[in-house]
Parts: sequence; C-alpha cells; structure tokens
Amino acid sequence: MFELLATDPHSAARRGRLTLPHGAVETPAFMPVGTQGSVKAVSPGELEQVGAQMILGNTYHLNLRPGLAVLRSFGSLHRFSRWQRPILTDSGGYQVFSLAKLRRVKEEGVHFQSHLDGSKCFIGPETSMEIQAVLGSDIAMLFDECPPWPCGEREADASLSLTLRWAQRCQDWIGQHQPKTDTGARQSHFGIVQGSGYAHLRERAAQALAAMDFDGYAVGGVSVGEPEEEMMRAVESSTPHLPVHKPRYAMGLGTPPQILEMIARGIDLFDCVLPTRLARHGTAFTMDGPVHIKGKRFEFDHGPLDAECSHPLTADFSRAYIRHLFRAGEILGLRLICLHNLHFYQSLVRGAREALEAGTFAAYRAAFLSRYPARPSALPAL
Repeated sequence: MFELLATDPHSAARRGRLTLPHGAVETPAFMPVGTQGSVKAVSPGELEQVGAQMILGNTYHLNLRPGLAVLRSFGSLHRFSRWQRPILTDSGGYQVFSLAKLRRVKEEGVHFQSHLDGSKCFIGPETSMEIQAVLGSDIAMLFDECPPWPCGEREADASLSLTLRWAQRCQDWIGQHQPKTDTGARQSHFGIVQGSGYAHLRERAAQALAAMDFDGYAVGGVSVGEPEEEMMRAVESSTPHLPVHKPRYAMGLGTPPQILEMIARGIDLFDCVLPTRLARHGTAFTMDGPVHIKGKRFEFDHGPLDAECSHPLTADFSRAYIRHLFRAGEILGLRLICLHNLHFYQSLVRGAREALEAGTFAAYRAAFLSRYPARPSALPAL
C-alpha cells in the first residue's frame, strides 16, 4: 500500500507512493477539503487540472445531508460526486471538537444536535465506520475524540483512553464487516494519535495504535488553537513511535510554511480549508506571501496573481481584473482565486517531492521559508 521512494539525510522528510483502489497518490501530498462532497467552487475536472490527487469528505456532514439513503442509491461518494480519484473521509471526530456546544460525549459515542435543524443524531465508533463504508472512501478514519486546547493532563489522559477504546471498537467492526470501495477492493483505515500537548500521552497513543496494525496513522488534535510551537511538538512526539513503512497524515494543516515544516518532521499527507476559505475573502497565496486582492494598490495591476506560480486556468487574468470581479460581486473572482490557491498548494508539495528525489529538500525548504513572510513564528531547527 505504501512505498518509501526517498528520504532526506538532514530531516525526517520522505518521498513515497500510496497505492489505493482509485489510484496512486504521490507523497508528500495535499488533499483539498470537500466537506459536503465538493471542494468549494471547483469541479472535479478542474481539481485534476490543478494537480489534486486525493480529496476529503466529511462523515458528519454527509450523513446529515444528503444522507445515507441517497449515497447508497449511487453506490459511493465517488459516483455521487463524479470524482474518480482517491477520497479520504474523516470520521466525525473533529465535529466532537468544533460542535462542542451541540454534543454530549458518552462511552457509547457522541450525541449531536444537528447544526442544520436541531434534530438529534448519533455517531459512535461503529456508526462512523458504517457511514464511511457507505461512502466507499479509499481511506476511512477511526472515530476519535479531539480534545480542545488548552487541555489539562487529567482530561487529556481520559480523552485519549476513550479514543483508544473507540479505536478497538472500530477495529472490531472493520474485522466483522470487511468494508470495500466501489471497485471491490478493501477500504483502508487510519488510526488517529491524540494526547493534546503531552508528549508521554502522544507516545502512548502512537504505540497503542501501531500495535493494532492499521493501514496508516494520523496526528490529530493539532491546529485547534495552540501556538505553532506546540503543534510541531505534537508531531515530534508522535511520528517517532509510528511505523516507518506506513503513511502519516497531519490533520487540518496548514499554512505553506507549516506544511514544509511538517514534511521535515516525517508527515506524508495534509489537508486544510485555507486555500478555498481565504480565496472566498479575496486572499491569494504567492511565493512572497498572501496577497489581499481587494486592496486599492491592485486597481491598475496588469500582472497575474503570481508570475512564478500560476496555472493556465488562471494565469491570463490580471490582478486588476480579479479585484474588479470581487468588487462587483462576480462569482468568477472567487473561483479564480480558489483554483490559483489550490494550484499553489499542489505546487508546494510537488516541489517537495522533486527536491526529495533530487536530494535537495533542505535547500528547497530553506529557500521557500526565507522568502515567505507569513510564518507566524520562528521554529526550532531539526
């Protein structure tokens, strides 16, 4: 399933290939987020054109809308959405964190009050696995509890213990039902390392999940409001205890510098809403940092969003024109920046892959970080 093709002698960075039922994913890889079965403002064909290899779907949201009856009638999320490359589905565990005011956590699972209409819904380990089996994703995440930050050690320990009990229940359900994708091939499952900011809890989680022998592993509970240094430490406390020969996924990350730093710490897969979320507010990523296109300084700017990192779908449009589209309320403006930002992220990880193959990742990382000004804070050297 996962093959290591190259490693970096100066860091934990690695170049790999993840083979899944709907195709191969070259790693490090960035996965655009398609919460409702759609990446915001972008069609499946356009996603392929900007270089996306795998996208995300959300178990909680797709269970509510359109619902399992509709998805079953199509046979899979792939067939419903017309995206024929790999899909990873999260388990609903993040909503345990993000919808804290609308849920009650119990041993059996989580009782939610729907954010749509207030109706009651329940997701537990077995429910989450069943929903993801209906979705037919190539990779299904285990159901976990994502604790908030900050979190006391006693609370973090109790939360992790619950997550590990749920992991065992997920594994039991998987063993009993043997879920498959719409290709007939086996669905893969990733465990999620929790433990908040406590290194010994992260180590315990990683070792316990590794012993269960899942297909891959994620570092969860990051990018939940903690300082960037804490985010990096959470990864550094987790990856050394995970199997080298299996893929690693940092959930919900991040800015371009954060992604490069996570690659240097041994992470293979990433997802984040930033490329499309910021695009909807007129922010484009460039090699010199984010550009807020609605600014008056771009009124007469004939240049592209980024002369060094433009995709043919967006390269011919000037900053002045895209600024005009936003000011006029034209949907094309946000679509163009969504496409550009997704291409920027794909270019970033593609450059990392090429540098790892060439043995120049350290130089690639240093050159990017020295130029990009949006790095929140200095990070410790590896």
